[in-house]
Amino acid sequence: MKYFLLSDNIDTLTGMRLAGVEGVVVHEKEEFKQEFDRVLKNKDVAVLLITEKLVDLAPEYIEEQKVNNKIPLIVELPDRHGTSRPDDYILNYVKDAIGVRL
Repeated sequence: MKYFLLSDNIDTLTGMRLAGVEGVVVHEKEEFKQEFDRVLKNKDVAVLLITEKLVDLAPEYIEEQKVNNKIPLIVELPDRHGTSRPDDYILNYVKDAIGVRL
């Protein structure tokens, strides 16, 4: 089982390659969807890492995959400047998912 990275910048890809993770750099929504679908067809990929900026390009497309399939596990990564998500992002995510306020 492998990791794979979909990144919006070369710096993140370079850092992950140093750790042994393969990946590609994409910038446009259609290009992202093509690569995303290609990775989903590869049964060797167990964890798909996606930078936050790419997640923001097609959130509904990624959410559908998260809900309908267990593999690959999709993990959102902040870029080198840190996360663009608000501080209470995880708390709100849990509240929306299961209706419990933490």
